Amino acid sequence: MNPQKVDRDKVRTLTDLPNVGKATAADFQLLGINKPEDLLGRDALRLYKDLCHITQAHHDPCVIDVFISVVKFMQGEPARPWWEYTGERKAMLNLLV
Repeated sequence: MNPQKVDRDKVRTLTDLPNVGKATAADFQLLGINKPEDLLGRDALRLYKDLCHITQAHHDPCVIDVFISVVKFMQGEPARPWWEYTGERKAMLNLLV
């Protein structure tokens, strides 16, 4: 869902989350995440790595940005567009190299 349209009090399904559409919701379900609360305490990079492993495909790194945005939203941060997390993802990956 578009982050500007997200109402935290009305988040019930995965597609109610910011930056999550049908494809991302399907990816979450592959990871065993079936409702927004299942994202609490999760690590965005671990989710991405698990998704790549399960699907045996390398997904676009922007998927990490989406995962970061959703995990942080579930931790109480405001809904923000996924691309605002690109710098955080790049910094995180640079620390791992």
